[in-house]
Amino acid sequence: MALKIRLSRGGSKKRPYYHIVVADVRSPRDGRFLERVGAWDPMLPKDGPRVKLNEERIQYWLGQGAQPTDRVLRFLDAAGLKKRPARNNPHKGEPGKKAQERIAAAKQAAEDAAAAAEADSASE
Repeated sequence: MALKIRLSRGGSKKRPYYHIVVADVRSPRDGRFLERVGAWDPMLPKDGPRVKLNEERIQYWLGQGAQPTDRVLRFLDAAGLKKRPARNNPHKGEPGKKAQERIAAAKQAAEDAAAAAEADSASE
């Protein structure tokens, strides 16, 4: 049985509240689960206690092979329970063709201005 540590939505309409649960991957999002190991209230201010974790039980389930989802892994990394690998997508962060052309033109203009200023100072 493949296990996930994931969020199960509760609360009312427009007022979400999530339970952090250990569940079989085949069960529905808000359906059957094995154990509730925490909670997340996204409506609380960021500096408040938004996430509550039962660290002992989470360590147990991680030892049993349960895999956390991306969002839960962020919470576990913040709590120091499991390390989250850094994301790396260098091509997505590069500027597009037009932006690269503008950057090259601005760089060339700056070099020309610097050369002209240097020539003026040398002639004086």
